[in-house]
Amino acid sequence: MGSSGGFAANGGRCFDVFNGDADGICALHMLRLAEPREVELVTGVKRDIALLGRVAVQPGDMVTVLDISLDKNRAALLDVLAAGAAVDYFDHHFAGEIPEHAGLRCHINTAATICTGLIVHGHLQGRFAPWAVVAAFGDNMDEAALALGHGVGLSDSELETLKTLGVCLNYNGYGESVADLLFHPADLYREIQPWEDPLAMVAEAPTYQVLREGYARDMAQAWQLSPQAHSEQGAVYVLPDAPWSRRVSGVFGNALTQRYPERAHAVLTRRGEGGYTVSVRAALNRRDGADALCRQFEGGGGRKAAAGINHLAEAELERFLGLFSAL
Repeated sequence: MGSSGGFAANGGRCFDVFNGDADGICALHMLRLAEPREVELVTGVKRDIALLGRVAVQPGDMVTVLDISLDKNRAALLDVLAAGAAVDYFDHHFAGEIPEHAGLRCHINTAATICTGLIVHGHLQGRFAPWAVVAAFGDNMDEAALALGHGVGLSDSELETLKTLGVCLNYNGYGESVADLLFHPADLYREIQPWEDPLAMVAEAPTYQVLREGYARDMAQAWQLSPQAHSEQGAVYVLPDAPWSRRVSGVFGNALTQRYPERAHAVLTRRGEGGYTVSVRAALNRRDGADALCRQFEGGGGRKAAAGINHLAEAELERFLGLFSAL
């Protein structure tokens, strides 16, 4: 958690709670470009989604939540509301039943073709569209990103640049802990904070080059692997217990779906203490079922097209593979 000593207009404190991936970072960036605010940042690695429990609020505080499942943060959300804070909630993951509370404003859409950045883009009535394009590319929603980008007049070469930026921002979010990442997500958000134009950031910010070089280096190792099992419907890859494989565990799955859009993919990364961290991607031509599959396992969740399991025990591997084969 990083602190900037933020205060709401009524004297309460302000907290921005956001997923540490491309979608969460870009969504927050757009919101704060439109509504600058001194805040306390609460974030972590992409899979660290139980973030609201870290926020200790008082009456009059303002909490903005972006790109983390309401269902996974339900108890903490109710505690925050009961303590007298107001909450703005932007998300596209499985939410379950949404609480009714005067202090809660929800902007939630779980459609398979929308991400939190696109939800914020709509909330801001189309402002800062290039950053919404980056968010969508980062969340492996290329069709939505291209449609928006072409709609606002971006060229094919500009869109390719924004795609690389989105993928690299997303790549930085994956890891067992922040020690695996090239940048802490709060620091990465601060790095992009000065840039209203993502194309200018790409041209001028050293941060982008660090991310791009790291991504290329790690993905080169991933592409050397062969699937442990594959069929016309799906493929399973197993990555070793290593920092580079933890960093690419999600973006490798995204890249596989782009290369083989008719197949579902599961990327299992071995954990040092045993078991696996799992990333699941539904086939691009279906975009459904990944979250329902992963929620059948402890620590599992996500969205229809992309989901994961934080720790799949060895004893559960056979059951997982059986369920995955039907995705």
